Amino acid sequence: MNTSIAKITKRLTIGGLSLVLAFHSCGDYFDVGNNPNLVTAPSVNSLLASTTHRVGMNAYRYGSAVANYVQYIASPTEASATDIYDITDLSTSWSQAYYGMSDAHDMVVLAEEAGADLHVGVGKLLIAYQLSLVFDTWGSAPYSEAFNKVETFTPAYDSPEQLYASIGQLIDEAIVALGSTDATMELDADLDVIHGGDVERWVRTAYGLKARHLNKITKKASYDPQAVLAALDNSYASADDDMKMGVFNGDNPWSGIATSNLGGLLGGWLSANWVNHLNGVTYGMVDPRISRITDLTVNGDYKGTPNGGGNQGPLANTVYDECYISTNSPISSETAPIYIMTYAELKFVEAEAALRANLQARAYAAYLDGIQASMDMLGVPASEATAYKERASVGVGAAELTLDLIFKEKYVVTYLNHEAWNDARRHDYGYEGFQMPQGAVLPAFIRRVAIPNTEIVANRPNIPEQESLDTPLWWDQP
Repeated sequence: MNTSIAKITKRLTIGGLSLVLAFHSCGDYFDVGNNPNLVTAPSVNSLLASTTHRVGMNAYRYGSAVANYVQYIASPTEASATDIYDITDLSTSWSQAYYGMSDAHDMVVLAEEAGADLHVGVGKLLIAYQLSLVFDTWGSAPYSEAFNKVETFTPAYDSPEQLYASIGQLIDEAIVALGSTDATMELDADLDVIHGGDVERWVRTAYGLKARHLNKITKKASYDPQAVLAALDNSYASADDDMKMGVFNGDNPWSGIATSNLGGLLGGWLSANWVNHLNGVTYGMVDPRISRITDLTVNGDYKGTPNGGGNQGPLANTVYDECYISTNSPISSETAPIYIMTYAELKFVEAEAALRANLQARAYAAYLDGIQASMDMLGVPASEATAYKERASVGVGAAELTLDLIFKEKYVVTYLNHEAWNDARRHDYGYEGFQMPQGAVLPAFIRRVAIPNTEIVANRPNIPEQESLDTPLWWDQP
């Protein structure tokens, strides 16, 4: 790619995507010819807008794809495929992650030629994040051959070990680029829909994603909690740093599900497991955050739907006697941002890593700070938050803090986030009261997703053998 940008035509095909991406002609992307309304020479900052927006939507897309697996959501239909671990096709999620990575890759190449180091850093970080979504869902995937060849119609799959190393390398390279003192252009505040052009927040986000990445391999002998803590020392200082995407025109996609439900298009039903985690059934105490996550039923209580069991009735589905995603929640209102990674979540990463490093005092302080940050994020009054933290089963003291307590509280913080499924698997689904779905087609909890149909059709020679969906991924094994 030494020719000028105006002459570059780059073909990218990821299995069934068969995309034609070009800096010179975005019209080639969907093979729509010479559409005069399309941008023909995207600038670095226009790609910044595209990449940051795609990342936010992919955070939603992947969170939605696994919400039933981690039992935040349940289907109102008995024996729904997603509820009972039947094979489902996530071709759209797969494709959208690669669309997002290709946009970010284009921005990196263009920015490198222009000396726009800050854009290089953001681009590499967003490739790393979206590659991690694919990695955490399928385990292996094309990467090394995905973007660096003129024509690669059937790219080879990188091994899980290779992908893990590549994600870590991308994050480290992003940190270096974001630290540049001689970048030729600034990040456009209006077109960066995640951090508004704030470089320091991007740096802190990079370290937060690094901590997430390093903490994923807790089952491996190579796990280093001190390295996780070192990354966290350079990460978020408060919720002001949260990695989140502001949505346009009051169009939060979670809110769209809730609004459709109110109109009779059923979706977004909350799992009985999740509601019971908060309503006092499982732990004998009501978590005040439940009223900021969902609404009371017509019966004046909080009741969920069992995964695999469908609507429990006896009334019709459109009578709101079970709980749903709410338009009244700061997470799923019309104007809520899409949260990708938060200060509250990272406090629990810190608590876990510190506890594993036998730093009980630091672990306990981070645990309490994480609870408070979660309460603040949801708008829980200070008096209710304090009362919750002072309960004997919550405010246990540094010496009594356990991984079970940390995971229990983090489960609340990662509501509707794909990271929750990573935690569920790392914790071996060890949440109190967490049960297999009714009518599950697997003998054990789900650990991976089936290879997308697009890959089966278009990249069959390279796809790995499909293992049972209860087989742990590489990072989920010792």
